[in-house]
Amino acid sequence: MWLSARFRALLPIPMALLFCLPLTLAQDAQVLMPEQSEAKAKQLLQQTIQAMGGDAYLNVRDMTCTGRISQFGHSGEMNGFEHFQDYVEPPDMSRTENLPQRNIIEVYNKDMGWTLDRGGVAEAPTADLIRFEEGVKKDLGNILRHRIHEPDMIFRYAGIDIVDLHEVDWVELTDSEDRTLRMAIDRSSHLPLRRDVEQRNENTRVTTKEIDLYSNYHPIDGIQTPFQIERSRNGTKIYQVFFDSCQYNTGLPASLFTKESLDDRWQKIGKGERAKEKKHEKKEEKAEASASQ
Repeated sequence: MWLSARFRALLPIPMALLFCLPLTLAQDAQVLMPEQSEAKAKQLLQQTIQAMGGDAYLNVRDMTCTGRISQFGHSGEMNGFEHFQDYVEPPDMSRTENLPQRNIIEVYNKDMGWTLDRGGVAEAPTADLIRFEEGVKKDLGNILRHRIHEPDMIFRYAGIDIVDLHEVDWVELTDSEDRTLRMAIDRSSHLPLRRDVEQRNENTRVTTKEIDLYSNYHPIDGIQTPFQIERSRNGTKIYQVFFDSCQYNTGLPASLFTKESLDDRWQKIGKGERAKEKKHEKKEEKAEASASQ
C-alpha cells in the first residue's frame, strides 16, 4: 500500500513506523539459511492450523453455508448479488444451488461434474472441470489440511509485511507443478488474511496472479470461519462472498454429490421450467413480430 507523504505525516508515530516495516524487517527472511526458512514457515503454518481450530479444523467432514455473492465485470462494475447455498465435503466434492429457486445447481465430485439449469441436467464442460480441479489445489483448507504434507512441497519464510493494516508473516510454498502459494498470516491472531497464487501457463508463458482476502472471522463449533472472501485476478476484482451462516459436520449424504440427485431435482421442477421457457420464447416471438411490422 502506497501512501502520500502528507498522509504519512498525519499518522501517529507508531503507525507511521508500522508502514515502514516491510522495508526493514522483511530483510529477516533474506538472512535465514534455507533449512531455517523452511522450519520457520512450517512453524507458522502449524500456528495457523491451531488458530483455525486445531483438531476441529483438521477433522472437518462437511460444511454447509448460505450467503450472497457479487460478481464483477472486466471494468470493475458490480453485476448484482445472488443468493446461494454451498454444500462441501473437503477436499474435492462440492454442490452449489441458487436460492430460493434451486433451479441452477452445479455439482462436482472429484474429476466429475454436472449442472442443472432451465435446459435440464448436463455434464459439466471440460473447462469447468479443469477450473474446479485447479481450485481444489489452491483451496486454503486443502493446503492447510493436506497439501502441506506433500513430499515435494517446498517451504520458505518470506518476511514481515502489512496487509489491510495488519502486521503479517508471509509463508511461501512451491509445489511439484511449480505453482507458488503465498499466505499472509496475522502475527497477532495467527489467522490467514490473504492467499496469493502465481502460476505460469506452459503454453503462453504468461503468469497469472490470483489473490484471496479473508476477513470477518466467526468461531463456529470451534472452527474460525471467514464470513467475507474477496478474489481478484491480475489486479481485477472477480467476486466478493458474504456468508450469512455456516454449519459443520451435519452428515451430508453422498447422494448429494451425484448426477442422480440432479435428475431427481429436474423431475420435480422440469415441467415448470419448460413452461417458463415456452412463455419466454413466445414473448420473444411477439417482440420480433412487432419489430418487423
